[in-house]
Amino acid sequence: MATPQSDPSLSPLRTVAVVGLGTMGTGITEVLAKAGREVIGIDVSEAQAAGCLAALKASTARAVERGRLTEPERAGVLARVRTGTDLSAAAGADLVIEVVPESYDIKHQVFRELDGIVRPETVLATGTNALSVTRLAADSARPERVLGLHFFNPAPAMKLVEVVSSVLTAPGAVAAVTDLALELGKEPVAVGDRPGFVADGLLFGYLNQAAAMYEAKYASREDIDAAMRLGCGLPMGPLALLDLIGVDTARTVLEAMYAESRDRLHAPAPVLKQLSEAGLTGRKSGRGFYTYEAPGSATVVRDALTPLDGAALAQGRPVHSVGVAGSGTMASGIAEVFAKAGYRVVLAARSEDKAQAAKARIGKSLDRSVGKGRMTAEAAARTLDLISAAGSYDAFADVDLAVEAVAEDLEIKQQLFAALDKVCKPGAVLATTTSSLPVVACARATARPQDVIGMHFFNPAPAMKLVEVVRTVLTAEDVHATVREVCAKIRKHAVDCGDRAGFIVNALLFPYLNNAIKMVEEHYASLDDIDAAMKLGGGYPMGPFELLDVVGLDVSLAIEKVLHREFRDPGLAPAPLLEHLVAAGCLGRKTGRGFREYARR
Repeated sequence: MATPQSDPSLSPLRTVAVVGLGTMGTGITEVLAKAGREVIGIDVSEAQAAGCLAALKASTARAVERGRLTEPERAGVLARVRTGTDLSAAAGADLVIEVVPESYDIKHQVFRELDGIVRPETVLATGTNALSVTRLAADSARPERVLGLHFFNPAPAMKLVEVVSSVLTAPGAVAAVTDLALELGKEPVAVGDRPGFVADGLLFGYLNQAAAMYEAKYASREDIDAAMRLGCGLPMGPLALLDLIGVDTARTVLEAMYAESRDRLHAPAPVLKQLSEAGLTGRKSGRGFYTYEAPGSATVVRDALTPLDGAALAQGRPVHSVGVAGSGTMASGIAEVFAKAGYRVVLAARSEDKAQAAKARIGKSLDRSVGKGRMTAEAAARTLDLISAAGSYDAFADVDLAVEAVAEDLEIKQQLFAALDKVCKPGAVLATTTSSLPVVACARATARPQDVIGMHFFNPAPAMKLVEVVRTVLTAEDVHATVREVCAKIRKHAVDCGDRAGFIVNALLFPYLNNAIKMVEEHYASLDDIDAAMKLGGGYPMGPFELLDVVGLDVSLAIEKVLHREFRDPGLAPAPLLEHLVAAGCLGRKTGRGFREYARR
């Protein structure tokens, strides 16, 4: 079998020096060696250099155990790597990748020394994710050969590589590095030089907002993280991710982003400075937003902020029957959830026909579950029998909990709550599923605002595990306890938050989506590159433009407007491109065209 080096199709970057052998440098070294490159690992610390080799031996041994490498292939990988502490070892390299600490002074020093060591044609790449590539290139003796090559952690697993050009970078250098990234099995995305590039430029604004939300004591760290994992399908919550990245690193990236954008959403939350300066930098120090078993450990341990198991709540009210108001997808999904948990459900709409159509939709959903082996036909029949359809809200006279899931229009919801106030028995809990409107405005439409609370389910309700439980300043403690108990019985994960625009998920999600639109408006990156960057570099299940088209651009615009109106932050103003698409009737998949075009069904 031919060795990778003998393949004439390989890019000319055959020998690569990696300067800085921390976690990222070690991961990049492994990726390069596995792809047949000769790798020279360099670090000022002998211990780091030795640690790189030890980590490489351990990871390749695991790969052999799992059948991903043969023993001879492992030997070849290890033979292609040599490490040391002298930068002059990079003299024969075709490409040098520096991944030293995120400091201009340190990086400038490395580049200045490399200028006197490497050949004129050698490409110099910085692994920065926040500093100006242009500034680093301008101070080099070969600015046309300097570019950014931003891998994501862990480098062996993450597919995305951002290839960052400055105005000084020669196209040939960009092409050579892009070809190399493809040969490494990565997906390169070409971006211009601005702090954060694409993935981190969107990610760190979101992380910063989550830190600010926690600092304001709006929600607990556990609830913020659970909300984003369960509500958005993210692999990690934002505060846990900040601990993994390093609180100090995040602060550095945000400082660089804010220096350029002057967007308040990028101004580092004060808690990031407080934690950094106290040495509480996350996993690496053993404590950040969470406390860890030991420095470098991923195991979270209990601390003073950890909620007690079964934390004492007020005694809840008994709930045996539930009324669901509405006839759309959300209403039928919520009714299905309650019936599956054994509750008697009254599904009421403005007409008998609408209510029966909604119940029929539940029947089809249950049939699909039977077809997929998730429940028996008998269980599906019992579930459907628990649901009664009604053409009037008068049918809610005896329910213990009434949940409205009608149109996201405050006037319509207030009219409904006024009606429920007259129909429902004293002591019944009244819940709104609004995702963006003030719950207290619904409560004030009744003579019993203490009985009103928010229960924000996510779509599709039968599949999504999250419910945001939204208390107003008027909500009674036993009403909150009742809804928490009900969420447990219907097997949903409840998170607590206050009554402000966007609650947890939308308040963090939609500014991120809005910033993605602004990137396209500014011609910084394409839709496809941004979507790829966030899926491959951030672990998002969908790219921002895929998600916007699924949610609906009109719905997205309405939520952006609510957030902007509530928080008055200029950075939250809806992107003009979003407003223009909505005005043109391009609302996403439901109209066949949004940011992309879709085949008509």
